[in-house]
Amino acid sequence: MKIGIETARQADQELVDAFGRLLPQLSSTATPLDVEAVRRILECDANTVLVARGGRAIVGTLSLVMFPVPSGLRARIEDVVVDEAARGHGVAGLLIEEALRIAREAGARTVDLTSRPDRAAANRLYERLGFAVRESTVYRIDRDGLNRG
Repeated sequence: MKIGIETARQADQELVDAFGRLLPQLSSTATPLDVEAVRRILECDANTVLVARGGRAIVGTLSLVMFPVPSGLRARIEDVVVDEAARGHGVAGLLIEEALRIAREAGARTVDLTSRPDRAAANRLYERLGFAVRESTVYRIDRDGLNRG
């Protein structure tokens, strides 16, 4: 399978349909996106959405988020997902390598990503690509917590 990586630039039905197919493979709680939601994501200056094409079909996506903070430009890779039918063909690796290239050229000090421990294949890939596990505690507050008060 020949894979091409490109930056998503247009919120069209093809991209909406791809997210509709791919996001449930990443998260059972992800809210389906419509064209307006995809447009907001693409128009956000902090975001770069990469898509992987196998032939003409979108078979994977990745979001690279870069933002300046006082200690330097930071980058995070979010929502890496490859269609089950396209797994094992190096799609995720190509998406991540392109994200790292973009972050490096932008001058990012670091690139972070998180992954659940039960995603063993993904975690092996991240380590093969040079990511190291950090000693860190990640805190999260959910929507209910945000609405408290």
